[in-house]
Amino acid sequence: MSRAPETASGREPCKGCSADVKVSEEQMARLWERMGRLPAEDLAEPELYDERLALCRDCPSLQYGTTCQHCGCLVAWKAKLRRSRCPMPGAARW
Repeated sequence: MSRAPETASGREPCKGCSADVKVSEEQMARLWERMGRLPAEDLAEPELYDERLALCRDCPSLQYGTTCQHCGCLVAWKAKLRRSRCPMPGAARW
């Protein structure tokens, strides 16, 4: 699999936008803050979240340790949403 070309700043751009594909701890903290504003019924239970995240971490389609190759989502975020589904074509992992 080829990697995205690096920009002049040394960062790798997202394939579909101008954002960096590598997410910092600060960026993740902001996302988790937003997640806290969602109704509890929209979030997966801790056990389900942990199970999904473990499957994503073992997936060959995980890129940069954070991003799903198939949908471009941050797996930590996607796995936390109760109604989310694994987007792997023909062989969803969860």
